[in-house]
Amino acid sequence: MTATAPVRLTSYSHGAGCACKLGPNDLAQVLSHIPVATDARVLVDASNRDDAAVFKLTDDRALVATVDFFTPVVDDPYDFGRVAAANAFSDVYAMGGTPLLALNLVGWPREKLPFELLGEILRGGTEIAHEAGAFVLGGHSVDDPEPKYGMVAIGEVHPDRIVTNAGAQPGDVLILTKPIGTGVLTTALKRDLLPAPELAPAVRSMTTLNAGAGRALRAAPVHAATDVTGFGLLGHLNSVLRASRAAADLEAGSVPLLPRVREMALKGAIPSGTKRNLASVAQAVTFDPAMAEVDRLILADAQTSGGLLISAPESSRDQLLAALKREGTLAAAVIGRVRAGEPGSISVR
Repeated sequence: MTATAPVRLTSYSHGAGCACKLGPNDLAQVLSHIPVATDARVLVDASNRDDAAVFKLTDDRALVATVDFFTPVVDDPYDFGRVAAANAFSDVYAMGGTPLLALNLVGWPREKLPFELLGEILRGGTEIAHEAGAFVLGGHSVDDPEPKYGMVAIGEVHPDRIVTNAGAQPGDVLILTKPIGTGVLTTALKRDLLPAPELAPAVRSMTTLNAGAGRALRAAPVHAATDVTGFGLLGHLNSVLRASRAAADLEAGSVPLLPRVREMALKGAIPSGTKRNLASVAQAVTFDPAMAEVDRLILADAQTSGGLLISAPESSRDQLLAALKREGTLAAAVIGRVRAGEPGSISVR
C-alpha cells in the first residue's frame, strides 16, 4: 500500500460509525473499582461522573484534566485528527475551563496503514489545538489492529468558577449549542448510504471547538453544563439530572438536527451505541406515545464532539442566548426545562 492509495479509515473500525463509549451501566461498574479521592485539593474526580477531573493548585488556579480517543468516524485523516482534538478539548470547555496543553494518544496498525496518514491525523489535531490556544507537547503510541487517535487535554479554571454537571435547579432552561445527529450520519457514510461530500455539515460541527460556548458560560450565570458525546442527548441530560437530583421536560421539536439525519435514520443508519443509549435510559424517559421510534433513537444518538448542554436560570436566559449568538455557536436552542421530580427522569414531548 502506498501513501496515495485510496484508504477508507472507517473500514478499519469495528465500531458502528460513532465515537461510542462504554454504556452508562458498564461505566458504573468500572467506576465502582476506582477509590474515591479524599484530598481536599481534588475538586472533581471520577465519583462525580463529570466531564473532567479538577485539581486545585492555588486559591485562584485549578487544573482541568480529561482524556478521549476513538476509532475513525470519517475517512479523511486530517478531518479525523481535527474531530478527535475538538472532542477532547470539549470537556475542558464544559467545566468552564480554558485549554493549556495536550498529549497525543495513538493506536496504529503499522503493517496495514502508511505513516503518512498518521501524519495527517496529527496535523489536524495540532491545528485544532493551536486554534484552542493550547500546545501539543508529546504523547504515546502503540501498535494496534485498529487506528485510534485522541488526546489528553489539560486546562485551567478558577476554583470558584467550576461548572459541573450537578447544579441544575428546577425552573432552569436547558440550552443546546450544536445540532445532533453525527452518529447517524457517520454510520450512513460507513454503510455507503451517504456520499462523503454530504457529510460536510457534520464534519463542520464535529471540528468546531466549543470555545465560544465556553466563553458564553463565563459571560452569564449558569447552574450546570456538560458536553453531549457518546451517551447522546438523553443520556447526558439524564446524568446531569441524576447528579442534580432533578427531572426535566424536553421539547423534541426544539432539538436542532443536522441535515438529513432523520432520512438516514429511517434508512437504518443507527449506530449500535445509539441503540444501547436508548435502552439504558428506557426506565428514566417517558416519551409522548405518538413519537416514532426513529425520533426516540435520534435523541439518544451517540455523538462525537457535540455541543454543550447548559442548565441556566430563567433570569439569565436572554443574557446567555445573546452571548451564544455573539460567539456564533452552531446552535443556541432552548430545548426544555428542569423541574422537581424523580432524579434523572425525563418527559419528552
